[in-house]
Amino acid sequence: MNPLTRTNNHFPSLIENFFGRDMNDLFNTNGSGVTNVPAVNVVEHHDGFRIEVAAPGLKKEDFKLNLNHNNLTISGYRENQKEEQEKSAERYTRREFSYSSFQRTFTLPTSIDAEHIQATYTDGLLKIEVPKREEAKVKPPRQIEIGG
Repeated sequence: MNPLTRTNNHFPSLIENFFGRDMNDLFNTNGSGVTNVPAVNVVEHHDGFRIEVAAPGLKKEDFKLNLNHNNLTISGYRENQKEEQEKSAERYTRREFSYSSFQRTFTLPTSIDAEHIQATYTDGLLKIEVPKREEAKVKPPRQIEIGG
């Protein structure tokens, strides 16, 4: 089992694991059948985990990261306003408002160092570094000398 798992308050994790993604992803659409939930990569490396969230078009101010016990919640909110004016005998203005939001929650393993989690957002990619505690890092095998 992946040590970094996501949770969903609406459905049991057994169902999530069976389908391989959050059940909310199936229903969280923008009206066109395209999901608003950004894709996420989780990478484990020697020093910890890296969570990568693909969210082009957002600004770092659009994100909120919360850690509650060992649950890391990543959420985002964006408001778009589009205004068009047409020049013709009949003058009218059309305004379209668009709001989109998402939320993903991951259950972090107890081996992480919660005090040193860091996040950066560059070129549409939110990267969250979740370090392991020193005692949880895998140590290389060592040779034990046999005394005489």
